[in-house]
Amino acid sequence: MGQRVDKDRYSEADFTRFRERLAEQLEQLRELLAKPGFGVGPATIGAELELFLITPDGRPLPRNHEVLTAADDDRLTLELGRFNIEINLTPMPIAGRPFSALLGEMRETIAMVDKAAATQGGQVVAIGILPSLGESDFTSETLSAESRYQAMSRGMRRLRNEPFRVRIEGVERLELEVEGIVVDSANTSWQVHLRTAPADFPRVYNAAQLAIGPVLAVSGNSPGFLGRRLWEETRIALFEEGSDDRDVERLDRRDRRVAFGSDWVRGAEELFEACVRDYEPVLPMVSDAEPVMDGKGPGLAELRLHHGTVWTWNRPIYDPADGGHLRVEMRPLPAGPSAVDMAANSAFLLGLTSAMAVQPIEEFAFSGAYRNFYRSAIHGLDARLSWPGVREEIPAAQLALDLLPIAAAGLQRVGVEADEAEWALDVIRERVTRRRTGAIWQREAMARFGGDQAARERMVIRYRELSMIGEPVHTWPL
Repeated sequence: MGQRVDKDRYSEADFTRFRERLAEQLEQLRELLAKPGFGVGPATIGAELELFLITPDGRPLPRNHEVLTAADDDRLTLELGRFNIEINLTPMPIAGRPFSALLGEMRETIAMVDKAAATQGGQVVAIGILPSLGESDFTSETLSAESRYQAMSRGMRRLRNEPFRVRIEGVERLELEVEGIVVDSANTSWQVHLRTAPADFPRVYNAAQLAIGPVLAVSGNSPGFLGRRLWEETRIALFEEGSDDRDVERLDRRDRRVAFGSDWVRGAEELFEACVRDYEPVLPMVSDAEPVMDGKGPGLAELRLHHGTVWTWNRPIYDPADGGHLRVEMRPLPAGPSAVDMAANSAFLLGLTSAMAVQPIEEFAFSGAYRNFYRSAIHGLDARLSWPGVREEIPAAQLALDLLPIAAAGLQRVGVEADEAEWALDVIRERVTRRRTGAIWQREAMARFGGDQAARERMVIRYRELSMIGEPVHTWPL
């Protein structure tokens, strides 16, 4: 979705030509993936951090274009809602001290965006769902004033003959009718990328599918929405519901546009093929023919644009940079609570993915990984999870502690320095031992502040203060 979209309205002829381009580029991608040596290179990681802009009294601040202009930094881009902005961190080798590097750049860029927000009378905060949001914050005026988001909203509405409704069953119940996909601006995430050679892709992707369950269980930071207590990581349910383009005719034909998946994969090509086969385009922008530049692979602009509108929780990315390569994008983790927490979450996820990528995990039923993911999103540390080689389901908190040495070995396998892995995973160990995730801190803080809108705004102010100090959430006082 980082590609530039040049208009916000399209004709049926545009959709027809776009589908033709998708078929052509899917065949090009198959040929690329079969080429010896394609995409081979050192393992690198990257990350995207979505932030909320807020007023000093804790309310959303719809000024992202003005903040982007004030910051004047190529690492920043607009997000779906006017109160969202995104930081794209610099890719780096996974070997060495990557989490310290991520931590340093996060702190620097968050401070830079915060300074730019101050020119508009605002601040930034890294949090999965902003507790002070209200239903009046989700109108057509909420969408960022950029063609791609206007076009995407129209494209999604084109596919549905029914209103967009959100229904979430948690500790409490939420039912909401919304104007298209605008409610997705309530979700901000911390997305981690891992460059992967095509031959290794299925093992790494499947390992990420397995790893994300216990990692999500210890990383929850979105315990509710619109004043209702829902899931430990409510973003998972809200994003799936808010981006569901299926009307009654499509419900049984395929997954939502945001989904976990239904089986272990055998190669990256099957995921791209499913994306083109199962999901109708919403942004049919046909580009001019792209010459292949030195050092780059084919652009495959239409395929990449379409794939950027199907948000599987872990998904493959084709990037033409460096001669063309593949990445696994891991999307489920929330933004926040602090930069240290996000760096630690990355270490646990990447270490566990690396360790399990050399194990025969396909012998483990995919349904177990599927259940783990949603149970973790709903129940957090109290979820009961299964794992290869473990005979019975056990609490997520216990499983996470048992998996930390495995994650440490996985990080060692890809060249992360031992003391680097140790400090990052120690953050996870302390968080689990003290039972203090971001979601738990928010719930306990709300119990003290009270449950009304003013209390939620006060809690946001306190949360931001502690987040900007920079210490991990398990040390935060109430």
